Amino acid sequence: MNHLTGIQHLDSSQLNMLLDTAQRMKESGEDYAGSLEGQCVANLFFEPSTRTRFSFEVAEKRLGAHVLNFQESASSRQKGESMYDTLKTLAAIGVKAAVIRHSQNGLMDDLQERTGLALINAGTGNEEHPTQCLLDLLTIKQEFGCLRGLKVAIVGDIHHSRVARSNYYGLTKLGAKVYFAGPACLNQTGAGWVPRGCWYDFDELLEEMDVIMMLRIQHERHEQTLAMSKDEYHQQYGLTEERARRMKRGAIIMHPAPVNRDVELASTLVEAPQSRIFKQMENGVYVRMAVLYHLLCPAAQRQEQPVNKGGERHGTFVKAGLYA
Repeated sequence: MNHLTGIQHLDSSQLNMLLDTAQRMKESGEDYAGSLEGQCVANLFFEPSTRTRFSFEVAEKRLGAHVLNFQESASSRQKGESMYDTLKTLAAIGVKAAVIRHSQNGLMDDLQERTGLALINAGTGNEEHPTQCLLDLLTIKQEFGCLRGLKVAIVGDIHHSRVARSNYYGLTKLGAKVYFAGPACLNQTGAGWVPRGCWYDFDELLEEMDVIMMLRIQHERHEQTLAMSKDEYHQQYGLTEERARRMKRGAIIMHPAPVNRDVELASTLVEAPQSRIFKQMENGVYVRMAVLYHLLCPAAQRQEQPVNKGGERHGTFVKAGLYA
């Protein structure tokens, strides 16, 4: 693996390899300290971000990398420099990997084989957000042991969500069944990547799902204003306290955040016992460490042994060593 541009092109063995590495890092992170010592990683965020940006920075520093945080407003991008030339410049001065968040679809595919850098997609357009998917998969796997046979509802602004798309790819590759729900005006007409037969009324799903994954309304990507108030959205499509009481016993609540409280889900549910929202954030550091480790560390290039292959087996994580 030379880049992480999306989940769509990874297979189940690669997904499990990254998840298993992340889990080992969570259990014994000190064993990996210094793995990237002396290597430079640049974070280029062209869209606002709190969780993803700082999660990557913490991951990079825990592995011992030198971290460069790119600021577009103080860069030669203001003089008309292209993204390609910016990345070639970073490669020329010794940077090994670039973490990129950008609003442009297709950007990563266009650049990945031309810059000499390992590229990591930190969220592009409405295409993919692979590390958010990995941290979601890790959170679910920690909860249930594996993903095969689980039922996951992804609810909300599906059309504009790169999280929904990456999670659909990741969940189905590991054997979970994915269901979608949300406002028809945001979803069925635009999310052409969703197979037919996957759309449901949210209330029909509540009592059967193992995971309820709510999505943020991506107002910044809407071409038109959503024709309903926040309260109307919450009552029609949000996870209200009443809907939460109908959830299956043992089911969990997830959200990629930031959360619009009392819109996508009731404020009281954000830190409820069923919520794994802050666990998702915690896991984000470890999956990003795992991605960086596999892209940049020579030892990781010797391929770690995947366990729970394909997600078939329920149970706890199994420790596996590196192949010599």
